[in-house]
Amino acid sequence: MRLSRIIMALTVGLAVVAVPSAAGAAQPQPTPSATTDPPQPPPYPPTVASLTVNRPTIYLGETVVLTGTNFGPNETVDITVTVTPLAAPAGGAAPARRSDGSTVAMAPVAYQASAPLHFTAYTDAQGRFTKSYRPSVTGLLTFTATGRESGRTASTELRVLHKKQPLPVTGDSLGTPMKLGGGLVGAGAIMLLLTLAWRRRQRFGGAAH
Repeated sequence: MRLSRIIMALTVGLAVVAVPSAAGAAQPQPTPSATTDPPQPPPYPPTVASLTVNRPTIYLGETVVLTGTNFGPNETVDITVTVTPLAAPAGGAAPARRSDGSTVAMAPVAYQASAPLHFTAYTDAQGRFTKSYRPSVTGLLTFTATGRESGRTASTELRVLHKKQPLPVTGDSLGTPMKLGGGLVGAGAIMLLLTLAWRRRQRFGGAAH
């Protein structure tokens, strides 16, 4: 009898101890993701910036428009210009030649101020900007734009050629057309005289017969 009471007491004790454990196991446990902060999105999405010019080739003295897109919103963009000499002489830049084969030096076009090689632009809320630029040197110009806050960068190229100039009018260039015109006038006068003489001969020859 005493042994059965001891066994019953142990059974009740184990049941009392097991009840809180089972209740704790039945409660939902928090997942690891719920206890940590959600990841914060980056301040600027991974978008590729672009930089273009409205005309790929211009003559010295003309103006182009630079357009940048997909930069950071409302940020400052630094633009640098790298100049590389052209491999061949630009079209229209060759010296003029006289009729005797000698060359005439062409005076370069002078500008009051040189275009900057470093300047800035400012984007709008969509990360876009436009900037006018007038080169003061010839060559292959490479524009590189970098956003200060976003760190995005893009580049484009522009070919600047010497401005076409009319050939100078010299005494030699005027002399050749005048000589040619004078020769044609002389030949025409001789042909007119020969024609009149032939007609006169035909007239008097017919009267004699």
